[in-house]
Amino acid sequence: MDLSVFQNAQLAGGFTLSRVETSREPFADAIGRPALAKTSIIGRRFEIVVADSLDDCELSVTLYHEVLEAATVAADPAPDSVLELNEQDFDRIAYEMHGQLGPATPSNLNRMLEMFHFH
Repeated sequence: MDLSVFQNAQLAGGFTLSRVETSREPFADAIGRPALAKTSIIGRRFEIVVADSLDDCELSVTLYHEVLEAATVAADPAPDSVLELNEQDFDRIAYEMHGQLGPATPSNLNRMLEMFHFH
């Protein structure tokens, strides 16, 4: 997957996906569990670093997950459709979006965000 297409992608909800890059460094979530990605939120800009070991399908699912989760955290207020989501919900939705919309692209990430009422 060509990650350069995500560089400075404008997203629904007024967000910008500044960059997506890969790293060989291992990631952990807030409670120390292994993770596939790390997302930094700077205002309304997202920077995502993903494990370089992911295949295209895993990378796509991870991008759907990270973008929806970041938008939920960064939105003020977040849409009601995402207020009660937990980590497992973000995973499930990411797989569903990959299945319904296809591989993650800036356009498909926008479609997902619009489905969850980020306008």
